[in-house]
Amino acid sequence: QVQLAESGGGLVQVGDSLRLSCAASGFPFINYHMGWFRQAPGKEREFVAVSKRPGGTEYYADSVKGRFIISRDNAKKMLYLQMNGLKPEDTAIYYCASSTAALSAIRRPDMQHYWGQGTQVTVST
Repeated sequence: QVQLAESGGGLVQVGDSLRLSCAASGFPFINYHMGWFRQAPGKEREFVAVSKRPGGTEYYADSVKGRFIISRDNAKKMLYLQMNGLKPEDTAIYYCASSTAALSAIRRPDMQHYWGQGTQVTVST
């Protein structure tokens, strides 16, 4: 049974940091690209960051580049998102997702195979 379980969300102030975690099980983690997506109220789900399988290459949305860091631990089947310098526009539900998509499609939400339930991140002014 495939499972992706996010944790680490919460309510923080502008400029604070948070670290999200995603625990994976039920599929060969090392063979999958692992990514973070987010969805704000009234908006479509959008790409945040991805760690290309098996690791060592990462891609970021322009809006988070330089502030967020994605990492993975294949041995523990864990994905992380270190979020620094948080802004109100980062407020969203953050989802962990996995795929085996081609590189050209790695950022597309519709190309993800598995999704977690999400964790809420709220940045207040």
